[in-house]
Amino acid sequence: MRAITERDLRSCFVNCSKGDAKRLNLPKDFTQAPWDDLDFLGWRDHKAPDRAFLVAETGDRLTGIALRFASAPGKARGFNSTSLCSFCQTVHTGGGVALMSARRSGDAGKRGDSVGQYLCADLACSLYVRGKKQTLLGDAHNDGVPLEEKVARIRANLDTFVASVLA
Repeated sequence: MRAITERDLRSCFVNCSKGDAKRLNLPKDFTQAPWDDLDFLGWRDHKAPDRAFLVAETGDRLTGIALRFASAPGKARGFNSTSLCSFCQTVHTGGGVALMSARRSGDAGKRGDSVGQYLCADLACSLYVRGKKQTLLGDAHNDGVPLEEKVARIRANLDTFVASVLA
């Protein structure tokens, strides 16, 4: 992903008001984000634990999506259970995967329509597939798929999700 500015970030959201986008809390490490290792920028709001945000490059533009956790992150599952992220297929224990919903853009969103996905609770999918971050399971669930295929899988799943929010 290319490096983006705060102005670019705040102006690209498709499913919240301009005022909401202006007030959203940026990731704490926004200026030091590992852009070369990101397929999308995703973060949880450190002041509102039920909110998260995702910014992706779609075609030649940025698309920002405001997300909500369907339930309290980390509370829904026990440590012995495992869950799979819909974007990157990373297996997590406990609350490492959370159901997140996004209000659709436009009239559909105004009517209350939304879409949901089970995603890495910290939205660090890109870092998991590149081995820059590990789950509590370590490499135990490495699926042996080459990195290029994993990145293509994230992009395809991300593009599908963004298209469903925009539809």
